[in-house]
Amino acid sequence: MIKTSYPGVYYLEGKTLVDEKPEKIFYIRYRRDGKPVKEKAGRQYRDDMTAARANQIRVARLQGQELSNRERRHLDEERKRAEDSRWTFLRLWNEYKRVNPHLKAVSKDDNRFQVHLASVFGDKAPTELTPLDLDNFRLSLAHKKISKGSQRNILELVRRIANFGVKKHLYPPLSLIIELPTVNNLKTEDLTPAQLRALFQAMDADLNRQAANLMKLVLYTGMRRGELFSLQWKDVDFERGFIYIRGKIEEDGPKGGQTAKIPLNQPARELLLNHERPYPDSLYVFPGHGGGMRVDIKIPVNRIKERAGLPADFRALHGLRHVYASMLASSGQVDLYTLQKLLTHKSPQMTQRYAHLRDESLQKAANLVGSLLPG
Repeated sequence: MIKTSYPGVYYLEGKTLVDEKPEKIFYIRYRRDGKPVKEKAGRQYRDDMTAARANQIRVARLQGQELSNRERRHLDEERKRAEDSRWTFLRLWNEYKRVNPHLKAVSKDDNRFQVHLASVFGDKAPTELTPLDLDNFRLSLAHKKISKGSQRNILELVRRIANFGVKKHLYPPLSLIIELPTVNNLKTEDLTPAQLRALFQAMDADLNRQAANLMKLVLYTGMRRGELFSLQWKDVDFERGFIYIRGKIEEDGPKGGQTAKIPLNQPARELLLNHERPYPDSLYVFPGHGGGMRVDIKIPVNRIKERAGLPADFRALHGLRHVYASMLASSGQVDLYTLQKLLTHKSPQMTQRYAHLRDESLQKAANLVGSLLPG
């Protein structure tokens, strides 16, 4: 090594890594805790290093104002180990997706995470969350005019990811409670007799018989959109008079691997017996393009809804499921337990929204006594 005018500063004659020009490589020597230390200070051109700068580095390290190269490498290794063992929301979410690849709503949840959570909580661990973090996050969602229902879904995802980490014993249970906003999603839609007549006229006049018949079958059976999309001809038992609903279709419907069945009433039977089959070899009652399972029918059913003059916020398919349930409940002839089975609800709580309709019908029937008794 070649000495410089600065004590403990040396250099070697080397070459640049790119064009092999002559270049000085500076080193420093000093003692740390009584032990001799020899370190590379930097290269002349790549690091813009000079003997004077190398001397400043040596003095700073000699006085303990700056870490040695070895100490800095050790610190970097410690930081890397700490980071590798740190489960952030982003890392937890990726692991959650990896172990739950077949969950129905994972793509929607992933979109929620990327849009709303990644930039805010992605590099944070659940144990680092504070009540202020959550309050500010809720305010930001409200400021963006995101609906209460969507806010609940986003915050539920935060809680689910945190609980996933606890369940996998990646950190202890959180002391922070992630509260969800209360949302009233029990929207029950109904149609007047006049609106129903207008709807049937619009369905009968529409050229898309698949869409028209699918809407009618909702009114006749109360089946969900997903159940109708996946309905196969083998699921329709004309002989015994049942329609079988297989697998998990909706959150309030049959669970995966289970089968529910509903009666095949006369209007539904006649509709299916006369239903057009655009793909004769298709397994599906309402097939999509090429005969495979349908994934959407929004355009034609909304067209029929608009031609019937129904309210803009009326949901063309799920709303008809409510109409089916409301008609049965208000008839006074169907108890809520039977209605629950017809709607294939897992719990009576889902059916309870129609209780007032049955109560009104029973009250009207009870009031008849006044007109039947002599006054």
